[in-house]
Order: sequence, then C-alpha cells, then structure tokens
Amino acid sequence: MARISRKDLYDAERAHSKARASTKNEQKTAAQKPKQTKKQPNRFWKNVRSLTIFCIACGLAAVAAFELYLSSLQPIKNLEGFKPNIVTQFYSHDGEVIKTFTAYTSTKTDINEVPEQFKQALIATEDKNFYYHHGYDLTGLARSTIQNIMAGHVVQGASTITQQLARILFLSNEKTFDRKIKEIIIAARIEKSIPKDKILEMYMNNVYLGSGAYGAEGAAQTYFNKKLKQCTLSELALIAGLPQAPSVYSPFNNMDLAVQRRNQVLLRMYKMKYITKEEYEKAKEAKVKLTDVPRFYTTNKAPYFTDYVMKELESMGFDETDISQGGYKIITTLDYKTQEKLNEVIIKNMKAYGLTGKNQQAAVFSFSPIDGRIIAYAGGKNYTESQYDRVQAIRPAGSAFKPFVYATALEKGMSPNDLIEDRPITIGDWSPKNYGSNYRGKIPLYSALTISSNVCAVRLIKEVGIRAVIQTARTLGITTPLEYDYTIALGSNGSKLFELTRAYGAFANGGYVVQPFAVERIETSRGKVVYRAPKAKASRQISLKTAAEMTAMLKTVVEKGTGRGANIGVPCAGKTGTTDDYKDASFVGFTPTVVTGVWVGNDDNTTTRSIQGGSVPARIWHDVMMTAIEKFGKSDFNYPEIELKPTWAINQGVKESDNNADTPAESNETYKTSDSVNTEKPVSTHNKEHVAAPVGVTNKASNPTPAPLPAPAPIPMAIPESVR
Repeated sequence: MARISRKDLYDAERAHSKARASTKNEQKTAAQKPKQTKKQPNRFWKNVRSLTIFCIACGLAAVAAFELYLSSLQPIKNLEGFKPNIVTQFYSHDGEVIKTFTAYTSTKTDINEVPEQFKQALIATEDKNFYYHHGYDLTGLARSTIQNIMAGHVVQGASTITQQLARILFLSNEKTFDRKIKEIIIAARIEKSIPKDKILEMYMNNVYLGSGAYGAEGAAQTYFNKKLKQCTLSELALIAGLPQAPSVYSPFNNMDLAVQRRNQVLLRMYKMKYITKEEYEKAKEAKVKLTDVPRFYTTNKAPYFTDYVMKELESMGFDETDISQGGYKIITTLDYKTQEKLNEVIIKNMKAYGLTGKNQQAAVFSFSPIDGRIIAYAGGKNYTESQYDRVQAIRPAGSAFKPFVYATALEKGMSPNDLIEDRPITIGDWSPKNYGSNYRGKIPLYSALTISSNVCAVRLIKEVGIRAVIQTARTLGITTPLEYDYTIALGSNGSKLFELTRAYGAFANGGYVVQPFAVERIETSRGKVVYRAPKAKASRQISLKTAAEMTAMLKTVVEKGTGRGANIGVPCAGKTGTTDDYKDASFVGFTPTVVTGVWVGNDDNTTTRSIQGGSVPARIWHDVMMTAIEKFGKSDFNYPEIELKPTWAINQGVKESDNNADTPAESNETYKTSDSVNTEKPVSTHNKEHVAAPVGVTNKASNPTPAPLPAPAPIPMAIPESVR
C-alpha cells in the first residue's frame, strides 16, 4: 500500500478551499441579481378560452339532453302496416291531373328475398353505420354542417336511412331546421318500433328511384325488366346509387352519369370489404343493358312535358325527392285538351305517312306568345320507347330559318314589295340553286318567301350582311352556334325547336319576345302557396312594323305557298322547313294567341325519303291548332294594314338559259317551290314542296287546291294590354 506524502495532503486541501470559495462567490452573485417578474397571460385570450369551454359545455349538455329526450320517446303503433298517403300531383291549367307521384308502391319485397349485395350497396352508399346508430347520427350531422358552412352551399347530407324513411312516410321535403328536428325525432321513434331489417325493407320498398319507379323491385323491372334477385352486381350497384338524385343518375336520362355513380357505389363496397377486388373490377367494366320498353308506375298523361316541369322546378331549388315525396299540388300551364289531341295526332299522322319505326320521330312545342304559358309539349311520338326530348334537340331548321333573314332586311328599311332577283347566284365556289332549277326572275320579297326561294334568301343575306342576320336570330332567342357563312340563310346550322318556336313568337306579338314557362303555382298539402309564377317579362326585339310585315308575308305561305297543308281556316301564318335529302322537316306557325312548332325526322339523321315541311309537320300543326283555337280564339292579328301588291305568279319555272325570265305574269296558280337546304343537283325529279299523300290517302283529299288569295285585310296584333 503506497503512503500519501504530506505534500499531497496539502495540495488537496488547498484545491478544496478554492472550490468552496468559488461556490460562495456564485451564490453571492446570484443573490445580487434582480428578480425577474413573472409574465402575466393575455386577459382577452383567457376570456376567449373560457367562453369556448363554456359553449362546448353547453353544446354537450344540449346534445345529452336531446339524446335523453329521444331515448324517452314512445314507439309508433302499427308502423309495419303503415301506407303513406301524401302524394305530389301535377295538374294542367284546366284542372286535369297529368301526373301523380305516389309515395307507396304495391310491389313489396321481403327483406329475406333481397340480394345481400344490394343491401350492402345501399348501406355503403346511403348509411354505412346503419346497424350501429339509433336512427340518427349527431356526429355525422355536425360534421356535414361544418363542411356545408365552409363550402358555402350543401355539399354533404347527413340523413340516415331511418331519417330518409321518416321523411318519406311522414314529412315533406322542405329544407328547414324545424323539419330536420322532426325527422330525427320520428327516426328515433321508428327505431323503437321495428327492427333494423324491417326499416331497411320499408325504405327499399318506398324510396323513389327515378323514371316513375318506386322501390328497388320497381326499379329493377323499370330499368332491366328483371326481378331484383336476378340482377347482377353491376345492376344492383346502379340501382343503389339512384336515391341521391334519381333523375340525374337515371340511365334513361344520362348513361354516362349513371355509370359514374354506379362505379362510386362499387368503390365504396370494395373499401368496406363487401366485395373483392376482382368483383369490383369486373362489375366496374360491365356494360349497362337496359330494357327496351320501361315500365312506369305513375300516371303520366304528358310525360315529356312533366320532365320539362321537373327541370324547371329544379332550377327553382327543388330536387326530385322534394317533388316526388313532398305532397305538393303543382299547377302547370298545360292545356290538357290540346295536349290530349297532340298525343293522338302525332301517332295518327306519322302512321298515315308510314313513319312507324322507332327511329322515326316527331316533336311538337306550343306556347302563348303573349304571356309565355306552355300549352302543349311532346318530345317524341312514344315516351315508353324513347324518353329523349327532341324539343330540345339541335337539328337544322332548313327554310324555317329564312324568316330571320327577311326580318333583318325589313328592319334595315326594305319593304315586302321590294323586288329581288330569283336567278342563280355564285359566291366564291358556292352556287346555291332552287330545287329543280326553277327561277322566276324579279319577284317581290314576300313572293320569294312564299315560294321559299333559296337564291333569293342568299341574295338577301348578301345584301344585309351575315352578322346582321346572326344578330337578329340571337335577339329573338336562338342560342345555338351559327357559323359566319352565307349558308345559314338556308338553315344549314342546327337550332332547337324550342328556341325556333319561341323566336316566331315575336312575329305574333308585335316584336316582343316572351320566355315560355311551365309552372304556374305550387301549393303544399295544406294549401299554402309556396310559389306563384311572376308576370312574364316581354322584351321588344324587332319593331312593330317588322312584326306586322313578317306576319303578312308568312300568311301567304299558309294561304297559297309551301304551308298550305297547315291552313286552319282562321288567320294564321307560318313557314315550312325541309333540309337536304329530306333529313329534317318542320313547320312553325302562329295565330295571335298560340305559336306551335313541329319537327319530323329520323333520330340517326338519315333521310326520310320524301317527307317535307308542308306534309307531315304541317298536318300535325293543323290538327293540333284546330283544337287550340277553340279555346284560345280565332281572332285576326291586331296589326296595321300591310298592302302586298299584286305580283306575277310564275306558271312555269324559268331555266337559267331562259331569256324571258323577267316577263311578269299575273296568275293565282300554285307556285313551284324550293323549300330545302340547297343542293348542287336535285336529289329527285319531283317538286320538293309538293305535299306528299299519306299512305292510303289521295293527294286530292290531303291537299286541296287553295282558293285565290283574297284582297289584303287588316292584320292585327296580340300585344299584352300592359305594353300596348
């Protein structure tokens, strides 16, 4: 063991003393430093925090109290046998029920017969926590409320399947906080009354699924003509995706959206592990095969019109569930007697001319040019075969567009009696021709319109300018694309029958354009009026003088021109339209109180072989208007007198080489006409505007020779009293 020297002890003791001295100095220095003041918290934020905690506490207390209240509610007696009796009905203006939405379907399906995959699809889409909540989901409600507030509009709903059933059975679809509270209360009572599977069964049997189908079984029959248990996974997913927006996602209305929605349902099923990845991929790629003839479960006497009403209601803020299950009384503008006649004469005249194929269709739109009320509406000849609305389809108007060229000329100061050359014309490399190369030399503008001369229309648009004609069409309500091209004078561009007919309303109503509408009034089940159509706004787009002159000119079309088949024996005016190769035929005409447009053609844009605007469309127009004028009047137009000076009516068409083309000739014989989109060479040898006889009917019976044109009479105007 090593000995410690005295020197080592001394050094250790000295080091220890220095350490003690250093510690004392540090303590002394620390004691001499001033004490730092403790930072005080901001009082404002302290108050905010306290208020927030208080509000949260109050909210939790309110939720707890509401939960306690809901738990004390009594069950609903005899709920399983309940049949809802609140229905929404559409009425015509003359009091006829034209459509009934019933909130109950007699086709009931037991829950045990429903495919498991359909139940899973419905739950995955509508209420993933269905088997775990008590009829309501307050957490989900709070979450959706926050998201809707942040988005500024409704982006997410929060109704459980039970709440939706409560709304279907007992409530309206008004979007109020009061209704939402009632919905939750009733849902809680339903949960106490029947088991979950029974709730799901009642929901599946009563929910509206579009195209007139109520309940899953009804939807399977409507869309696929199958029993629900026969449907594939792809078809079940499509049906399960419909409750959110039945019309929007109906495959009859929009196949692309229906498939997108179906795939969303399949994805949710996959994420919730109801189906495998292989099943998901296979069902997602499956093509939708719809039934050819859908079955409908509601009365619907004007189906195309009621579809239009639905769209108008949706533009007001109603959705399809609101409408179908809200118990409303919706009074429309439709005149049922005219609509009933329309449904009949479309079939009768199409059949008479041999147009019986599904591809061969007709559309009719009729409204009041004074107040805008839609009087009759048909988007096709058979709604069960096709729900596509051809009133809104874009098809070439042919010569029915020519009045816009003439109206432009009149607006620029020309007169119906001004002469124009009915001779061949070439613009660039385009040489439009009259049908059969028939030309008449110098004729008045009104005669050129009467015989529907192609070259005169082209000369006129060259005179007034393409831009001016497009501007006239736009101001009168034509919104479809119009090319900056001389060919628009002959109706080469497409337009909607709805817009074309609306535009002709300006000729009938002193130059005023009125927006057609379908919904007149909406009442709740208790009779409270929640909507009343405002007075129609009329805007003058052409002068009174132009409207009067156009009406006088178009009168001659009906009296002795291309539209003689539409003559109803009372003051009326109109224009035929026949496109190249007979692909489209139309007639748009009017009296002082009713404007009606008719289109006939093939859906696939193929030729109809011989159908012209003066044949089937004019006959349909004639038959519809004969009924309409009985109610809406037979008065003449209240316009200033327009003198149409006697003109030469050419007995024979003049060929290009005829040197005597300018020689006038007084005659009342029927004009040869050229009512078609121009063609370099005629497509047939007969006159295109000769009115073809229907099958089994002679020309003599269907198109008698018109009487000589009487002396011009005053042509009055139908302008609302408020704007005269």
